[in-house]
Amino acid sequence: MRADDAASMVGTVSDGYVPLRPIAIKDRAAIVFLEYGQIDVIDNAFVLVDKAGVRVQVPIGGLACLMLEPGTRITHAAVMVWVGEGGVRVYAAGQPGGARADRLLYQAKAALDEGARLKVVRRMYSLRFGEEAPARRSVDQLRGIEGARVRQSYRHIAALHGVTWIGRRYDANSWSAADVANRCLSSATSCLYGLTEAAVLAAGYAPAIGFLHRGKPLSFVYDIADLFKFETVVPAAFSVAARHERVERIIPSIAEVLAASGIDPPDDAPEGQPPALPEEVSGNDGHRG
Repeated sequence: MRADDAASMVGTVSDGYVPLRPIAIKDRAAIVFLEYGQIDVIDNAFVLVDKAGVRVQVPIGGLACLMLEPGTRITHAAVMVWVGEGGVRVYAAGQPGGARADRLLYQAKAALDEGARLKVVRRMYSLRFGEEAPARRSVDQLRGIEGARVRQSYRHIAALHGVTWIGRRYDANSWSAADVANRCLSSATSCLYGLTEAAVLAAGYAPAIGFLHRGKPLSFVYDIADLFKFETVVPAAFSVAARHERVERIIPSIAEVLAASGIDPPDDAPEGQPPALPEEVSGNDGHRG
């Protein structure tokens, strides 16, 4: 490779200095998780120092997001996003996007222009369902079509796993009121939203500026998470719910197979009283042991 070709790849040569060209987000490695160590900057490089003093260099310039799990320490100047174990909870953000405003302004401009917003929503639809969105439909109309497709997807995946499904019903203020399938879905999607919010913040975008979703603190998080929901957490949630249902069926199944004997089952014990125990003789005094 010629010298001028190499220079053109990294930037413009000026006074003997070749400025590095940042790697585009789409070309970076996705996510690296760090835990149980201290993040430091040595010789202009990010390093993770463990309790034994061993240093591992972190290629921060080639990563889309660096996740710091519990047990990490870092200077505030280097902080981007604090997350829970596995990145499924977001606790705080230091300098989202490296304190850049260009991506935030780009997102806001696209969201405020109704024509651009519709194009984004149509692209989200095609990524989510693997087909082009119906032509000449508004954002509100596409939202309605998407809702119907989502309900159909829930029914289909529930049937594949043999789960009894009555619909997406839950009350955030009454966790136990929801059935097992809905509780599994709520837990799984909450994890997905945490991971997605961390990625949104790390990339320099605003969680609240949504396109299909509007008016929520995490509208854009919901937009992006929904692109992956039905290929990741929804099947996993129904799989867990199915295993739970099979466990719940054990005792009724015992009663069902024994009933095939044709023998009448014993009566249930009166309420508040334990079942009667057979009398046992201890010695010759006739008392029960």
